[in-house]
Amino acid sequence: MALDVGTSGARAAAFDLDGRRRLEVRRGYPTVSARPGWAEQDPARWRSAALAALAELVGRLGAARRVHAIGLTGQCPTMVLLDAGHRPVTPGLLYRDNRATAEAAWIRETLGDETVHRRTGHLPAAFHIAPKLLWLRRERPTAWARGALVLQPRDWLGLILTGEPATDGTHAAATLVHDLVRRAWAPDLRDALGIPASWLPPLHGSAEVIGRLRPAVAERVGLPAATPVVLGGADSQACALGAGVLVPGPVSEMAGSSTCLNAVVRDPLTTLEVTHYPHVVGNAFTTETGLNTTGAAVAWLVDLAYGGSAGQAGPPAYARLDADVASVRPGSDGVLVLPVLGDGERTDPALRGSIVGLSLRHDRAVVARALLEGVAYAIRAQLDQLRAGGAPPTELRISGGDTRVGSWNRIKADVTGLPVRAIAGDAAVTGVAMLAGLGAGVYRDVADAVAHCVRLEPMIQPDPAASATYDEAFERYEALAAAAVVRVGPEAAT
Repeated sequence: MALDVGTSGARAAAFDLDGRRRLEVRRGYPTVSARPGWAEQDPARWRSAALAALAELVGRLGAARRVHAIGLTGQCPTMVLLDAGHRPVTPGLLYRDNRATAEAAWIRETLGDETVHRRTGHLPAAFHIAPKLLWLRRERPTAWARGALVLQPRDWLGLILTGEPATDGTHAAATLVHDLVRRAWAPDLRDALGIPASWLPPLHGSAEVIGRLRPAVAERVGLPAATPVVLGGADSQACALGAGVLVPGPVSEMAGSSTCLNAVVRDPLTTLEVTHYPHVVGNAFTTETGLNTTGAAVAWLVDLAYGGSAGQAGPPAYARLDADVASVRPGSDGVLVLPVLGDGERTDPALRGSIVGLSLRHDRAVVARALLEGVAYAIRAQLDQLRAGGAPPTELRISGGDTRVGSWNRIKADVTGLPVRAIAGDAAVTGVAMLAGLGAGVYRDVADAVAHCVRLEPMIQPDPAASATYDEAFERYEALAAAAVVRVGPEAAT
């Protein structure tokens, strides 16, 4: 089984031993944005949604099914501060919460960009855990004084299931106090930022069993208390495994509410804009660049124009959007969309979304295609960073809910100039199930897990004529992204 504490909700998925997803149950929860740039969730909702999804999944599977292990994943880096009794003393602060921009700037100024990137694989931003903690110390001193343990949603779930605090390298890397190459906490960085050592959970391997179900939890979800829980990894990192991205060249795109792009490198790149994580298996590293609101931006448009309702739109609404997009020629008649709808991007908290080039002759189909193209342009810009850093991508492997929009896969091939392959199923939860299988001894090794579980759809080759159109449009997109008109001042961002 895979249990995912995601951005829009929790889901529990059951896989057979050949890696086919047989059943999935989802439970949603809201994100609260009380001020521009803020994004919070209730950790109690993470717990209740995850346990409810798991209990329903077990009930629907029936007593005849044997559960070999449960693997965990979740949104990252999102954090909650717990007290000594493991009770939350803060809301969950999401990865896209940009309130800690001043703290991130202080870390960069104090420690230096090159030093932090070389040690941690990351360039400090409000996106990361350490700046969020420093914001809490400054703005919520009472909560800070009560703090005893800082966890991410996957870690929190592991604690609830087993009673054991634990994290892995893929989550630790996003804190800014983890040594990427040594794969251990970095005491000097931690002490320089004033983060208590006792707040950081023990590090374990992503395929490691961290414990068994606590009796009360086992009874609640209907599983034996002996069921092993495998730690798993951050959702995008598990996605790379589920997409079979184990060697340099292919790039995994996790196309969900946000987008994460991950490629394998033998050694970390020196390009500061490219972040790095330890791979969930083996000794290699994965690069990561990402975008905060991609699938979320499309869901917003579906709600507005295609009969959706508060993010609950089903397949028919997306099918209508897909048909509309396919009816519009590449380039969307000059309409451009900057798809930054989350009050800032992870690398630029002041950036805001925009739509330009509109005319009365344009309808929702043009706007829909322009939005999908805008996301593809943003992805192309991220891939260009990999090329500049010496890790040229050879193909794009896409997984997640937005692969259902077939026209989008074609657009991404034409915009990036790369072959595109969709992943059958969902590579993120597949990767978590693979880690669970490795931890439980279901698979002999990583190669055995990949052979059983990774299924690639036929390749989509770029169309040269469409790519030529997009080359010109991409230049205009980059100019739009750089324009001051789509930014807000610091007072509005905070």
